[in-house]
Amino acid sequence: MGAANPDSSDAIIQFMSDSLPALSAANEGLIHITIPVGMLQCNCSIIADPITREAMVVDPGDEVTRILDLVGRHKLTVNVIVSTHAHIDHVGGLSKLHRYTGAPVLMHRDDLPLYQAMDMQASFLGVHPPELTDIDQLLKEGDVLRWGSFEAHVLHTPGHTPGSVSLYLPHDTGKVAAPAPQLFSGDTLFAGSIGRTDLWGGSMDQIMNSLRTKLMGLPDATIVHPGHGPVTTIGKERELNPFLQPG
Repeated sequence: MGAANPDSSDAIIQFMSDSLPALSAANEGLIHITIPVGMLQCNCSIIADPITREAMVVDPGDEVTRILDLVGRHKLTVNVIVSTHAHIDHVGGLSKLHRYTGAPVLMHRDDLPLYQAMDMQASFLGVHPPELTDIDQLLKEGDVLRWGSFEAHVLHTPGHTPGSVSLYLPHDTGKVAAPAPQLFSGDTLFAGSIGRTDLWGGSMDQIMNSLRTKLMGLPDATIVHPGHGPVTTIGKERELNPFLQPG
């Protein structure tokens, strides 16, 4: 739920029009659609294989009807649903999307207590709690998620929440070559900031360790898709992010 020093939340990739979500078509071997959803504009990502039409949906925080409309418009089949962490703005649509697609829902074990505390989170924001669903697979460091021709490597990046994860697609992900490595960082790393650590289970020491030992170890060319706000790169954040400067 937001950055340590949040700016206004913009679309992750520049919109093609005011009414359509951002679609990255820089590489014909990858369909990537990002749609900011819900009151806190969580970036929900749809990553799909253009040949098999198999898709992974990351952080369907709300507005599932819009997500399903995009899935149908592009003739995709959702094979897996991943939650980078269990804050309400990232998990509000898990149950409905699972119900309509039948796709398994994945989350790190350490965020299960947070997911099961939706009443507390909803009360904090003054909203109604979303319907919950069973978690079909518990993620852990080193897991590899496969769909279509792609694979994503699970990095456990605690700090924003105890079970926060980031998903890393290497340049030669699966059976295809992406134009550059891709990182879906949830609320661990933002353009110019990092995730806040003052909410349930947050830890500044843990998030800094996650950033320095895991995310900053990735190639500078890695394109970072944060849970809120615009796209960035590891190299840009290494150079300019105030939280990542030496000293």
